[in-house]
Amino acid sequence: MARDDLITRYREGPDVVERAVAGLSDEELDRRPADGGWSPREVVNHLGDSEMISAFRLRRLLAEDAPVIQGYDEEEHARRLHYDVRPIGPSLAALRAARETTASILDRLSEEDWSRSGTHTESGPYSVQTWLEIYAAHAHDHAKQIREALGL
Repeated sequence: MARDDLITRYREGPDVVERAVAGLSDEELDRRPADGGWSPREVVNHLGDSEMISAFRLRRLLAEDAPVIQGYDEEEHARRLHYDVRPIGPSLAALRAARETTASILDRLSEEDWSRSGTHTESGPYSVQTWLEIYAAHAHDHAKQIREALGL
């Protein structure tokens, strides 16, 4: 996918997730899929936290030379940060804020900026372009996960 298309997809993420959870009751937000995965509530709370982390990762890639990007245990975050009971409103707001502030940075990157990279502790070489490819899909993938958890 072309860079401009990836940036457009990245910008669309909050709207896609908000549509996926619009009008859901607490019962629906807490419904676990048959495979035992995360409920829609847990997915949204993951997105709020993960997108703040991802926004900082991009900033480190741009502002530091060859940063080490630390991975984290998503399941442990979900458990310790109470993804199963937190309200989703603040996480939706965090998702939107992280994306909007980061998109304003993406709009200003030079070709030199796009070539910057570091090392991810779990996946190895990690460039600004790789970051964009991952996070352009992140919210869309989780919106699909929410719809599937609800049987939609």
